[in-house]
Amino acid sequence: MEGTTENKMGTTPVMKLIVSMSLPAMLSMLVQALYNIVDSMFVSWYSQSALTAVSLAFPIQMLMISVGVGTGVGINSLVSRRLGEHRQEEADHAATHGLILGALSWMLFLIFGLFFSEPFIAAFSDDPAIIAMGDQYLSIVCVFSFGTLIEIAAEKILQATGNMIFPMAAQLIGAITNIILDPIFIFGWLGIPSMGVAGAAIATVIGQILSMIFLLGILLFRKHAVKIRFKRFRFRAKTIKDIYAVGFPSIIMQSIGSVLVMGLNAILGAVSQTGVAILGVYYKLQSFVFMPVFGLTQGMMPIMGYNYGARNKKRLVSTLKLGAIIALVIMAVGTLLFWGLAEQLLGIFKADAQMITDGIPALHIISLSFVPAALGITFSTIFQAVGMGFKSLLISLLRQLILILPAAYFLSKMGLLYVWYAFPIAEIISCVVSILIYLHLYKTHIQHLEEPVAP
Repeated sequence: MEGTTENKMGTTPVMKLIVSMSLPAMLSMLVQALYNIVDSMFVSWYSQSALTAVSLAFPIQMLMISVGVGTGVGINSLVSRRLGEHRQEEADHAATHGLILGALSWMLFLIFGLFFSEPFIAAFSDDPAIIAMGDQYLSIVCVFSFGTLIEIAAEKILQATGNMIFPMAAQLIGAITNIILDPIFIFGWLGIPSMGVAGAAIATVIGQILSMIFLLGILLFRKHAVKIRFKRFRFRAKTIKDIYAVGFPSIIMQSIGSVLVMGLNAILGAVSQTGVAILGVYYKLQSFVFMPVFGLTQGMMPIMGYNYGARNKKRLVSTLKLGAIIALVIMAVGTLLFWGLAEQLLGIFKADAQMITDGIPALHIISLSFVPAALGITFSTIFQAVGMGFKSLLISLLRQLILILPAAYFLSKMGLLYVWYAFPIAEIISCVVSILIYLHLYKTHIQHLEEPVAP
């Protein structure tokens, strides 16, 4: 079975392999994007204060996902490289480390949920009702966050072996469970008492725990290219270092988004409250464009990591080229949609006349950043796949902080319309830098790769 998995990663035609490994991840991430909108919709139906409370808790949830996904990216990169190098025992040990690191990450959020959720919410609101609801929601999702943190670790381990179907199924289980249970627990349907935001939190963690149970069952009781070995397990400092060499920069990258939104909200708030609303709508809409690209890179990373470890330059470079083309096509379609259907997209959120007037040019301008973003994201993925996470971190910092916030600030002096140009400016410059870094990487680490290692 192990040989079959390795042959798939090393011999299946690259285009077929990219599609088979990326499509499940792309579909599951689209489901997640849909869930995020539906979840917010149900909470907003309960009350505006409830929506505010959940929104205040969102940065901690983003941080939680950042820790889980970032650590998982490090696990994925290390496991796929060790499999490509035919170092089976090290691949197994890296996978086992991954599950345990997921559990240890939970301890941090458990402590936060027990002791710090109320002070955190109170730092952003003086409304007793909002503080109480925010504390309820945040404490529940933090205390029971083992579901999502361990599930993400298991998901990335399976993806590293080339198995994308079970992670997709787990995502669907969690999202569908949440969507079904949300109105039942929030509004008190089917004889269940109405629990408001606490019900939303309970629905969320139940979905996460079910996903975790499903993936652990698959990982522990079915044969895969790696085997989880808890018996006589010992932490290895080198394994942890190798995981977080890629994982820590990814954690930072995942966390940057929340900092970016806070910074842009501060800049836009000084210009126009409508601009703040437009930005919020944009981030909901853009997830349907960016999520497929992120799903694509999830499928590409283990292929590139495996073939880099196997020293197969041809398959490594081919994966990068084909992945970049697919990402460019997705982003080009997204750009056309934002140009052709901007008014209809804003209408989904019941935008008023002023928001329509200001929002249409905003979506047009911001969407100019999509195509260069496709290349920046793709090149960041190969940096992660070959174990050079800090290069990927640099690109993300350029895209989402170093360039865009100063540009937005200075352009805001000219009016709301000009703020949106910060998006394409940041993405174009970041794209150029990422290409230059890749060319250096190619000359120093890829160009002279040897023939594939024999099994």
